[in-house]
Amino acid sequence: MREKKHPIAALCKTLAFPLAAVLILACFTTSLTNLQSGREQEGKRQLEDALRRTTVACYAAEGIYPPTVAYMQERYGLQVDETRYAVFYEIFADNLMPNITVVELTS
Repeated sequence: MREKKHPIAALCKTLAFPLAAVLILACFTTSLTNLQSGREQEGKRQLEDALRRTTVACYAAEGIYPPTVAYMQERYGLQVDETRYAVFYEIFADNLMPNITVVELTS
């Protein structure tokens, strides 16, 4: 005699592969999103570090903090992707490190 298969067990076997594929795709998509977010944050951090290092290098070489970001780009080769980042560079005293803020622009 043959055993009768339960209809729910047959349905679970039928849906197991598509469900597993959807779960794997969802995990992959989430991983890519997290990777992109981390890369964007790292780019912003690297630009902030480059700005600070260039500011200090200028102060060490010339005895003054650079007056503008353009000054650092012209004389020290600093590169800023102005389509991705906005740089706020505020000088409030001749002998104090300028306030440097980098904001990522949204597209």
